Parts: sequence; C-alpha cells; structure tokens
Amino acid sequence: MEIAIIAHDGKKADMVQFLNEHSDVLHQKKIHLISTGTTGEKVKNAGFEVNALLSGPLGGDAQIAARVAEGKCHMVIFFRDPLDKHPHEPDILMLMRLCDVHNVPLATNPATAKLLIKAL
Repeated sequence: MEIAIIAHDGKKADMVQFLNEHSDVLHQKKIHLISTGTTGEKVKNAGFEVNALLSGPLGGDAQIAARVAEGKCHMVIFFRDPLDKHPHEPDILMLMRLCDVHNVPLATNPATAKLLIKAL
C-alpha cells in the first residue's frame, strides 16, 4: 500500500512525530511512503524510508495528485497549515479534489490521520 505524506513547513515536525508514533503499524503493514521533497528529507532524517518527489511549490503536490489519479497512491496524509499563505494553493486544491474524485482517503490533520492509520 502506498501512502503519500505531505506537510507544510510549520507542520513538518508534527509529521515526523506522527510517523514515529505509528511506525509499528507502518512497518507491520509494509506501507510504502512517498512524499513531497522537503517533507521527505525530514522524514528520511528521522530514519524512515520514503520516495521523495519534488518540493510542493515545484510540483510535488501535482506529482502526488497524478499518482492518486493513476490509482497508485491509496491514502494521503497532508498536514496543512491553514493559517499561512501558500503560493501553490491551486496544486493543493487539485490534490484534494482528486482524492475526492478517486475516493482516496485524505487526512489534513493529525486527528484524522490517526483514525486512518488505526483503520489499517
């Protein structure tokens, strides 16, 4: 199963913490992680294997959206920072729309992500 992980700058530490808290499930279920570039770097530094794509503003969100549309990505965990402006907001909205179109579970905060991981 492939899960995409994305975190805005102010939420990257939260993503690493979340993954550390759920590492047993991720390893047990043999989850393949993909991510946007900078999130991937942080996650790799924490000891996780992840296929890091481009940074979000450089097209990473769009790359993950394409994987959702192709049926390759089965879940998206995207810790968004709703209080900050993001120049790549159209890509973010496209990713969220494609998750809805293709019925792919999408968590945008740790509480929802925890529920999705527990459902595995």
